[in-house]
Amino acid sequence: MSEGLKPKSGWRDIPKPIWALGFVSMLMDISSEMIHALLPVYLVTVMGASMVTVGVIEGIAEATASIVKVFSGAISDWLGKRKLLAVIGYGLAALTRPIFPLASSVSWLVAARFVDRVGKGIRGAPRDALVADIAPAHLRGASFGLRQSLDTVGAFVGPLMAIGLMWLTANHFQSVFWVAAIPAFLAVGLLLFAVHEPERPTGLRRVRFPLSLPELRRLGSAYWLVVAVATVFTLARFSEAFLILRAQAVGLPIVLVPLLLVVMNVVYALAAYPAGLLSDRFNRLTILIVGFALLIAADLILAFSDGLLGVTMGVVLWGLHMGFTQGLLATLIADIAPPELRGTAFGMFNLLGGLALLTASVVAGVLCDHFGAQATFLAGAGFTGLALAGLAIGRWRGPVLRSSH
Repeated sequence: MSEGLKPKSGWRDIPKPIWALGFVSMLMDISSEMIHALLPVYLVTVMGASMVTVGVIEGIAEATASIVKVFSGAISDWLGKRKLLAVIGYGLAALTRPIFPLASSVSWLVAARFVDRVGKGIRGAPRDALVADIAPAHLRGASFGLRQSLDTVGAFVGPLMAIGLMWLTANHFQSVFWVAAIPAFLAVGLLLFAVHEPERPTGLRRVRFPLSLPELRRLGSAYWLVVAVATVFTLARFSEAFLILRAQAVGLPIVLVPLLLVVMNVVYALAAYPAGLLSDRFNRLTILIVGFALLIAADLILAFSDGLLGVTMGVVLWGLHMGFTQGLLATLIADIAPPELRGTAFGMFNLLGGLALLTASVVAGVLCDHFGAQATFLAGAGFTGLALAGLAIGRWRGPVLRSSH
């Protein structure tokens, strides 16, 4: 579409299955975050695991999820079906929930965490492709923004519920883990009964080998440019653990540290839907540039601020940048990728983003250890600047990107 104003649209016009998928994400995230907020402490204090074990478990779990996403996205293109894989992914995650309170050894918890992340990997790309299949083109940004907002609500409600339940049960981990199973099974039920996959359009090309070189070439140069920009940008988005360390360094009491991530996720949740809506009315790249600029501002404030007020402002800007970029990058993938290859497109996008995030956290840790926190955040601003340059190239050379909503 043109650069001008787009036809108005609002949340009432978003199809009901998109709302259902958003609430499915929210419920599963509440369940996951209730467990993940407590699992490292539970492993160390109750099960006697070392911190190295905790780190290895988390690293393997997240890497597994990123790798599985590629294959599940490709399989959804090959089958021409998205919902089945989404149900399998969410179902696997739900089935692991009773293992956490019942586990008698660290190996059982490792297995449950691994299967949970396999489930996340299976559902990720097909679910995003399903959102793209269902959402009308003029509401695509709002649809991805809404799903991202609801998902992020789970990211702060889950830990808050875990804290409250730990207080109510006098720190009885198993009770909290049992309660965490409830929203997980509700999510699967909602997906089964409230989300109906649209019929495959007649005449849509059948894909036999989605991950073959000819099919990957069919994704097009505009797609690979967006993936390249998003990957460089992800190098700037290292783990939120560094936000916590920065806050501690300026005097935030440890007991209040979780509130920092709650603030970030509340801002993220509030910003994602409006950002998506704006991208439907104006050019998506313009909104994305605003998101990149917000991260540069956050990094500079976090690098040079010596007080709690400045760090809090940096964290708020960090949450805003997440709201203005994460759903929007997914929307651009949906805009550009051929409909029959959307699962593969999201799978490759998620794989490269996951590997970049892992790399970013390692690089941030090395910089922090050798040169201090300031260097870490300045490097983040530098990587974001490179991603901005990539966007400028895309706006100048890519007619598909220039015409994105």
